[in-house]
Amino acid sequence: MKALGAVVVSKYLVFFSLAAVLYLNTIAHAQTSSDNPPDPDFQPWLQSLIAEARELGIDEAIIEQALVPVTPIPQVVSNDRNQAEFVETLDEYLAKRVTDWRIQTGRERMAQHADVLADVAAKYGVPARFIVAIWGIETNYGNFTGGTDVVRALVTLAYDPRRADYFRRELLAALQILQQGHIDHADMKGSWAGAMGQSQFMPSSFVNYAVDHDNDGRRNIWTSEADVFASIANYLSQRGWQPGQRWGREVTLPDDYHERAGQWSQGDASFSCSVLRRHTVQRSLADWQVAGVRTADGADLPQADFPGSIVLPDGEDGSAFMTYPNFRAILSYNCANNYALAVAKLADSY
Repeated sequence: MKALGAVVVSKYLVFFSLAAVLYLNTIAHAQTSSDNPPDPDFQPWLQSLIAEARELGIDEAIIEQALVPVTPIPQVVSNDRNQAEFVETLDEYLAKRVTDWRIQTGRERMAQHADVLADVAAKYGVPARFIVAIWGIETNYGNFTGGTDVVRALVTLAYDPRRADYFRRELLAALQILQQGHIDHADMKGSWAGAMGQSQFMPSSFVNYAVDHDNDGRRNIWTSEADVFASIANYLSQRGWQPGQRWGREVTLPDDYHERAGQWSQGDASFSCSVLRRHTVQRSLADWQVAGVRTADGADLPQADFPGSIVLPDGEDGSAFMTYPNFRAILSYNCANNYALAVAKLADSY
């Protein structure tokens, strides 16, 4: 009898425990819903967007599927405010991205795709190791391209006021890509910021730089490695890559560098990238040599006719790098010094 009673009591305890869990979950859901009430301004904004999409000739079927039911993703706005490229130190950033696995896997992928990489490198003047490094940093060599609905992510960011104009243009470009049949809406997955495919192109980058290298009639950055490699190389080439040049190097600075830094303040940028505020004006390597800048091991700077600028990614107490025009080409892919340095160091490790 005691055993039977214990079983009955146990069943009641389980029942009341489950009831308590359900009750608490209901309260938590209600609190969450009340913390994030519907934004009354969103639907009027969305209707304006839909009207613009119709003016651009986007099919009603695409509008009904991709825009009519869409709602913002709050986490996307949070991610946009806390990007790792800007909140981690260089060492923290590199430790997570230039890993032994990524180095070894990159070497294997370079061997696996040697023929097509050689063809692409010869056509665009971009070394295979930089193409593969971007592929590796962006999507782990195609293993993770993101699972977020690209249109929904871009709607979220276009509605958020911080960079609304930029993301609205990207959103309209994404709708054009759907309109042209490059991919179906259900398969248009990517990062929280709307970057797509193994190359993680924003929609405007796809429109301007994606390449059909395998000649199958599609610019397929999702499943064709040949198109992915050629698209990355075409992007870098058109954004200023200089064949035969390095990206830069780590350097040591003269003792009085920071006292004299004002005379080397940033000049006009060749393209819009906010982190160039943390670069010096471009000067000849001969000028930097006279100013007392040396390589990391204390040797003289090389004699070359291209300019360099100095960047201190972690400020005065961190490492110093002399960066060349090809570094700026990488920056155009992602406007963050830590990102460009990760790509450069991964490429150098292959």
